[in-house]
Amino acid sequence: MVARRAAAYRSEVPTMSRIDDLDAIVRQFDLNEHPFYQEWRAGTLPIKRLAEYADEWAPFIGAIDAGWDRIGYPDYAAEEREHDLLWQDFRSALGASGEMRRPQSRTLLAVGEQAFASVPEALGALYSFEVQQPATASSKLAGLREHYAGTVGAAGQRYFEEHAVETDEPAMLALLIEKLSDGDFARAKTACAVFSAAAWGALDGVYYTD
Repeated sequence: MVARRAAAYRSEVPTMSRIDDLDAIVRQFDLNEHPFYQEWRAGTLPIKRLAEYADEWAPFIGAIDAGWDRIGYPDYAAEEREHDLLWQDFRSALGASGEMRRPQSRTLLAVGEQAFASVPEALGALYSFEVQQPATASSKLAGLREHYAGTVGAAGQRYFEEHAVETDEPAMLALLIEKLSDGDFARAKTACAVFSAAAWGALDGVYYTD
C-alpha cells in the first residue's frame, strides 16, 4: 500500500518554486560534501569513528516516525520504526553500544523533536532529511561494501540499501508543502533550514573530535 500511494504522489508532482527554495537551502548543507561522509566513501574513517556515529545518530533515527505520524502518514511512521531496527543492526555490526554524548547530536535530536510537534515544521524537517537520503545512503552503502564489508556485513548494510532506493518520499512531501498557506510555508522553510544546519552540525560533532 505504501508503494502504491507513493507512486500516485510521484505522478502528480508539479514544478514548484517553493520546493526550489527548499532545495537551495538543502544544497548549502549537502551532507555528501561533509568530510565525514567523504572519508567514509574513501575508507579512511576508523571503525571506532563509524561506531561513534552509529551511536550518536541512533536517538534521532528512532524519532523520525513521530514526524510521519504528525503529518498523518502512520504507514510511513511504521516503516520508520522498522528502519530504526535496521539501524540497530548497523550499530551491532560495528560493536557500537554507547550513548549519545556530543552536544551537536543532542541539538539534532532536539531540533527534530521540536519540528515533529507541528505539521508545517515536520514537513520542512522531513523534506530536508528525505530529499538527501537516496544520495547519502547510496554513498555510504558503496563505502561500506568497498572498505568495511569485513566488519559491516549484509545485515548491517540493510538500512542503507533500503534508503538508497526510496525516492518517493520527497515528492510526497513536496505536494503537501505546496498546499500549505504562505504563513505555514514560511514555518516549513525555517524548519528546513534549521534542520539542515543541525544535521551538518551533528556530523561535525562526530568528525571533529579528540
